[in-house]
Amino acid sequence: MKRRTFVTATAATAATLAAPMLQAQNLPNGPVRIIVGFAPGGGTDVLARIVGQKLQAMWNTTVVIENKAGASGVIAADFVAKAPADGNTLLMAHINSHALAPGLMPKLGYVVERDFTPLTLVGVTPNLLIANTNLPAKTVADVVAHCKANPGKVSFGSAGQGSAQHLAMESFKLAAGVDALHVPYKGSGPMLVDLIGGQIQYSFDTMTAATPHVKSGKVRAIAQTRAKRASGHPTVPTMAEAGFPGFEATTWYGLVGPGKMPAAMAQRMNEDINKVLAMPDVKEKLDLYGAEDGGGTAQQFADFIRAEQQKWAKVIKDAKVTVES
Repeated sequence: MKRRTFVTATAATAATLAAPMLQAQNLPNGPVRIIVGFAPGGGTDVLARIVGQKLQAMWNTTVVIENKAGASGVIAADFVAKAPADGNTLLMAHINSHALAPGLMPKLGYVVERDFTPLTLVGVTPNLLIANTNLPAKTVADVVAHCKANPGKVSFGSAGQGSAQHLAMESFKLAAGVDALHVPYKGSGPMLVDLIGGQIQYSFDTMTAATPHVKSGKVRAIAQTRAKRASGHPTVPTMAEAGFPGFEATTWYGLVGPGKMPAAMAQRMNEDINKVLAMPDVKEKLDLYGAEDGGGTAQQFADFIRAEQQKWAKVIKDAKVTVES
């Protein structure tokens, strides 16, 4: 009886000791890089740093944010698609790389469903129609009038050709029946510098990137592009409220790894990212930037990506949007 008790106790002790080891096996060995497809200061970069800082403490390892700007996030996505599936390299995926690029670039170097492991949706944000503060425009009607008075000359900046901001602008042009000049940049950061400086006039930028500059008075928010007002900008009307019913152009962000990541590791990462997103200080920051409705299972994120691909493929076709290869 005593021997059985000893054996049982020993087995229980071994299981207790093994649990942290099993958990550790479900995390990468060594530092983790979160690749961001845009320049520092943009919305993707901001959210990656908020989440990465918390994961660093949770995983007790270094989490580095690495910016690989270019091609509206496709360069970074292609890099991660070809990385080893050991969890040491993740991507802050973006609507550009995972929903828009497949419809815009026939020779894309990766297949989203095959070459990535969805982990967790981090957040969905409206875009903000913002203006240089020296412009007189204060409403969407003012912007439309400005464009109609100067066809093909009023400039709208974006984070890159084929980006979410670019397609929001193209949707606006179609809905308003106007012509305007698209000026692509390598990310929201440098675009905002020129918008504030007056080199360009407007942008449908991500709420994440634009919010600090709106709050500081460096740019003017005219409208937001989700069906409901974001809690972080309760006084800014939606495009629908401004006379464009059904106009919706969001930007979203989520963490993914390379394809064929170990299922147990992907599950552990999903659980931990959800814990981070539920932290009060993280929720407060995400609300500030308009990033809502994040979290959920990896399968829910995969289904969301698929639906977004289908939606934007139709928009790209209907608007006849092309980008230089």
